[in-house]
Amino acid sequence: MSTPHLRKLLRYRAWADELIYDAVAALPEGASTAPRATIFGNMLRTLSHSWVVDDIFQAHLQGRVHGYTSRNTPEPLPFDELRSRQQAMNGWYLEYASALTPAQAAEVVTFQFIGGGEGRMSREEMVLHVVNHATYHRGFVADMFYQVPVKPPATDLPVFLRDAPQE
Repeated sequence: MSTPHLRKLLRYRAWADELIYDAVAALPEGASTAPRATIFGNMLRTLSHSWVVDDIFQAHLQGRVHGYTSRNTPEPLPFDELRSRQQAMNGWYLEYASALTPAQAAEVVTFQFIGGGEGRMSREEMVLHVVNHATYHRGFVADMFYQVPVKPPATDLPVFLRDAPQE
């Protein structure tokens, strides 16, 4: 996968995250933390999980220990703090991918999965994973919007390509 393609996917991810965070911020008080029939229990915990996985894979890419024993924080971070962390993380991934040479992008990194077992992924596969993972969980958050009931924003790639300035 080319660096320009990774950058486009990461710009898409940051754009879609901004739409979701803006929409969550506009919800009625308590809607983002209200119990929902979903794996992480509510919108905020789902967004927190996405950020934690980004943090874990950032550690793998940097060759450092991440210290997590779970794929989420013990308690959800406050919304504004989580949003700020996600924005910074999205910026880090974009900068990281922009600096990768083709040889670095193809380099395989080994790591331990939190649930056990050894993982092996190239650096570009890790970047692709965090983009795909966030898309998957934004879908969960979008579903929870209907439970409020509020219509979620459209965060599909074709909408990004139509609405967001492209390089």
